[in-house]
Amino acid sequence: MKKEIHPEFHTDAKVTCSCGATFVVGSTLPEIKVEICSNCHPFYTGTEKILDTAGRVEKFKAKTAKAKSLEEEEKKKKEKKQAKYKKQQEKKVASTKKTPAKKATKKTTTNKDDKK
Repeated sequence: MKKEIHPEFHTDAKVTCSCGATFVVGSTLPEIKVEICSNCHPFYTGTEKILDTAGRVEKFKAKTAKAKSLEEEEKKKKEKKQAKYKKQQEKKVASTKKTPAKKATKKTTTNKDDKK
C-alpha cells in the first residue's frame, strides 16, 4: 500500500444518535452524529412512527381499504355468478333426465307449385 494517501482509522469512534444512544464503532472519523439508530428505528423496535404531512398517510390508508373492499365485492360477484351458472347446468341435466328423447321424424310435404 502507498503511504500517506489513506485516512487514519479510529477503532474507537463514538457514534451519538439523536435519541441519546451512544456506541463505539470503527471509522475514519473520530466522532459521528446520526439522526436514527437501531435503538430508535421502527424496523428494529417494531413501533411505527409516521410523520404525516398534508394527510398523505390517511389518503394512502383510505385507498388501500377501498381497493380491498372492491376486491372482495368482485370476488362475491364472481362466486354468485358461478353459483347461478351451476344451478342452470343442474336444471338442464335434470330436465334431460326426466323427458325421454323423441325420435326425429321427417315430414314430407307435397305442393303442386313446388314441382313446376
